[in-house]
Amino acid sequence: MIPESFPATRTAALARLTHFAPRAGQAYASGRNTDPGPDQAGAVSKLSPYLRYRLITEQDVIGATLGRNSLPAAEKYVQEVLWRTYWKGWLEMRPSVWTQFQQERGHQRDSFPNARAVRSAEAGETGIEGFDDWARELVETGYLHNHARMWFASIWIFTLRLPWALGADFFLRHLVDADAASNTLSWRWVAGLQTAGKTYLATSENIARFTNGRFAPKGLAITATMPADMASPELRPLPQATFFDAHKPAYLLVTPEDLHPESVFGVSTKINSTGVLHDPETLWGNNARAFVEAATEDAVERVGKAFKCPTTVLCNFDTAALIAQARAAGAEQIITPYTPIGPVADALTRIAPILAAEGVPLVQIRRAWDENFWPHATKGFFPFKEHIPKILKDMGLSR
Repeated sequence: MIPESFPATRTAALARLTHFAPRAGQAYASGRNTDPGPDQAGAVSKLSPYLRYRLITEQDVIGATLGRNSLPAAEKYVQEVLWRTYWKGWLEMRPSVWTQFQQERGHQRDSFPNARAVRSAEAGETGIEGFDDWARELVETGYLHNHARMWFASIWIFTLRLPWALGADFFLRHLVDADAASNTLSWRWVAGLQTAGKTYLATSENIARFTNGRFAPKGLAITATMPADMASPELRPLPQATFFDAHKPAYLLVTPEDLHPESVFGVSTKINSTGVLHDPETLWGNNARAFVEAATEDAVERVGKAFKCPTTVLCNFDTAALIAQARAAGAEQIITPYTPIGPVADALTRIAPILAAEGVPLVQIRRAWDENFWPHATKGFFPFKEHIPKILKDMGLSR
């Protein structure tokens, strides 16, 4: 069931953005850390599910924000949006971290001796005020305030002493907006693995202050014992951007990683047919699957109108069906918006050689947004953010 607070259409996303943009300045900066509770009005935009699947894009959001606010006034919100961009770029250059997370999660599932404690934490039955409420809220709504996510992760790791990878997995299985980069790296950051030795320790005082006194949990850890680190990730260059012949007939493959291909490919692109992929196996939980199923229907209608071509839902990564549809459309290439590290990228990597051998090569096109920002995600966020004003100005989004 799709959470009622997140109708999965681009129209709904743009309406939410229009409503929020005037409040992206001081109202956001002063209230962004406060979690007033589910279904309560707060300062955050709740645009993350739409950004996650790019029903709206970062460029849409920042453009609307800076159309109503100066960059200095909306700096905190602009940076919040760009954290997701930063995490993706950081992981693209360190893909081993995603692989290591999956291995660690599998190892902990098989070997962690206190599986009962994990089940109690996931069910919200630990007796820890706030934590239990957030566990239930997450499962029921598919969403948590960003500050609550940090408190929850800290309590999971340092108070309950549960494996961080199993906590990250719990979020993946229930958050509507979880992606491989933001979720994995945020949990690593809380644990002290992302910025070496720098942990995030939740306190009762901080929780009470920023929940308006709703929660003041007792017995939280007062020291943060960092989990054993995995191997240091090797920094690799970003995969080179690819180019395609816009005049060569193409089959457009739309994946849940980017449900707005209209802003990637111009209307002059010779697209003969389109398939919008809906493969539940590349999504982690029921909340995300329900959201993407509805968003897929929205994308089919939009993309068909935008490119004036037959558009269908492509169920699962059926390579034979994909090749057949591309050939039936007379396509000489299959084009798709670039997919960042995660299950969809893994699947495309597996099928790309098969498509090439069949004469319909897969061409992934990276957005200008990612091309401009990702190369600067080589270190921490603070060096990254120094590039934000110039890039936004060069892209015509700020003065």
